[in-house]
Amino acid sequence: MTSAPLERSSPPRPSNTPHRRVVSDAARVDVPAAEVAVRALLTALGQDPASEHLRDTPRRVAAAYAEMLTPEAFTLTTFGNDEGYDELVLARDLPFQSLCEHHLLPFSGIAHIGYLPGSRILGLSKLARVLDCFARGLQVQERLTKQVADCLHQSLQPKGVAVVLEAAHQCMSLRGVRAHGSRTVTSALHGLLRDNAATRSEFFALTGVGR
Repeated sequence: MTSAPLERSSPPRPSNTPHRRVVSDAARVDVPAAEVAVRALLTALGQDPASEHLRDTPRRVAAAYAEMLTPEAFTLTTFGNDEGYDELVLARDLPFQSLCEHHLLPFSGIAHIGYLPGSRILGLSKLARVLDCFARGLQVQERLTKQVADCLHQSLQPKGVAVVLEAAHQCMSLRGVRAHGSRTVTSALHGLLRDNAATRSEFFALTGVGR
């Protein structure tokens, strides 16, 4: 998955349009070819893919990776900010999981996503939808954090956006240094949530990051 936003509109629509279709540009998974590859991998690892317990493993693994690598299209629903709400909107502790592109092992954790509304506000469930859309792919946490923030900044045009991800990586806990219990924290900020110290501090205080 590239670092470019996964948003497309056909035909293009103004940024203040209430509904915008968000789809994935991720490559479609060739499930039959993936099954063959998993079978070959099992053989290369000294396992017998024809045994009773492994006979159906290639199909299961291919289906699992297809699910983890295939984002679902959705509509980014926004509404006019008729009341002129200008305080922070924050969704805390949104769960997510993704796949490390270096080891094909999962990393998972929680996200805190906030924004300062401009002329439009966002359907709250769409914060989780945007996160899931970018998480379903081969990723690094730094890129994932930036993609979510950039997508909301470009699509919603708010006064500010902030995204913090806290995640545990199995490539760190199951191999190498085996740092069990460690968590990685990344952040991406735009607008007033980056440039205004008081607003930035309010966001981090409400998320509890660093406590």
